[in-house]
Amino acid sequence: MQQIQAIQQQLRDQSDPIKAEFFPHFFTSEPGDKDEFLGVTVPKQRTIVAKFYKKINPVDVLELLHSNVHEERLTALLIWVAQYQHGEDKTKKQVYDLYLRNRKWVNNWDLVDSSAHKIVGDWLIRQMEVGNDDRSILQKLSKSSSVWDRRIAMMATFTFIRRDDYSWTIRLAEQYLDDQHHYIQKVSGWMLREVGKRDQQTLLDFLDIFAAKMPRIMLRYSLEKLDKQQRTHYLSLK
Repeated sequence: MQQIQAIQQQLRDQSDPIKAEFFPHFFTSEPGDKDEFLGVTVPKQRTIVAKFYKKINPVDVLELLHSNVHEERLTALLIWVAQYQHGEDKTKKQVYDLYLRNRKWVNNWDLVDSSAHKIVGDWLIRQMEVGNDDRSILQKLSKSSSVWDRRIAMMATFTFIRRDDYSWTIRLAEQYLDDQHHYIQKVSGWMLREVGKRDQQTLLDFLDIFAAKMPRIMLRYSLEKLDKQQRTHYLSLK
């Protein structure tokens, strides 16, 4: 497709060999994942997205997403986010469905964090508002063998947190206490910290019960916005 080829060319026009060499150390892949880097920064990708997201059908974006090139996959997801945010309900549903069916290509922390709450989280909130409070997809993702599925589940709750709905964040954080992957420990601690920024007591209640069991990475991330005395207390429980 001509528009996809134009996006690919613009990404290559913005490539930086120095950043391309550095990025693999920053965006560490999982075993079996193939990731190639052009060295294009996110602001430059967002400029490209702004030019093209209205000109492309969400289905056509799959050509970009199904790429070994990291920036092509991220640009594809940013296009979907823009199409979702600016689209009618039919487009939102289409993007949500495409995202879940093709999530095996959402396979790095930045890809998840740029998209999961803005598509999956937002769609679930919208469904709740019309009386369909079925969030079973989060439970399915959270039990997946894929670290990225599990991260998508937790990251999606960021949208709930912003609506002062903390139940799923707390539920998944408890479920992830035994998860050994650092990408899950980090995102769980981060989301708990976000809960604490809006409702500190909810965070403290969780910590009072689980701090001693929490992986240290998760615990440290969750404590970042608490005062020194509180941080010292909960760290001492490990």
